[in-house]
Amino acid sequence: MFQDKSVQEDVIRELDWEPVCHSSEIGVGVKDGIVTLSGVVSSHAVKRAVERAAGRVRGVRAVSSQLEVKPVGLAERTDGDIAWAAANALAWNALVPPERVWVSVSKGWIVLEGAVERRFQKMAAEDAVSDLAGVVGVTNLIAVRPTVAPRELKEEIETALERAADLDSRQIVVEVEGDCARLWGCVRSVGQREAAERAAWSAAGVRNVSNHLTIESHVDRQAKSGAA
Repeated sequence: MFQDKSVQEDVIRELDWEPVCHSSEIGVGVKDGIVTLSGVVSSHAVKRAVERAAGRVRGVRAVSSQLEVKPVGLAERTDGDIAWAAANALAWNALVPPERVWVSVSKGWIVLEGAVERRFQKMAAEDAVSDLAGVVGVTNLIAVRPTVAPRELKEEIETALERAADLDSRQIVVEVEGDCARLWGCVRSVGQREAAERAAWSAAGVRNVSNHLTIESHVDRQAKSGAA
């Protein structure tokens, strides 16, 4: 209980520090490290900023966002205006392949469809439209289509892990089935766990990455060495 109270206070301070949001209008609840956000914000961009701010606080295990987006005044746009702006944002984004992503809008909510070769292209498309005025939410249905055989995909991921300076790739096992990758083994920190997952996602054609890496502390390693 005390730890949840401490996390709640830290999240509120982090929201106070976030310049794009009005923290006094956002409710913050914490139970077992799970943060629940509630309230009304003026744009999807603000909603994303609030969620990211809460997620980067130490002790937060997950964020449940109940925030509601209600554009007001000059931020209000028709669905036609949003669709036009979104199509242009995608066309002008150098990371989004041309004519591979389609947009539809209903009551301010954008749906993205299509197919790309890499996950970063899928996420670039979402980022391109998420901060537009009048947007209340984004559903990203863009598919990532495999472009290499599973064996080649496995080799590409293993090579990427070997290149990472802050990872011991010998402690990580890569499994690939179709266009899905699974990571097994142990790392020394949350940062290394995330770095390994990013390396796997960087491979062309990966549709999904299941990260089963566990975090092994310095004490754990010493205990294992002593037992050996």
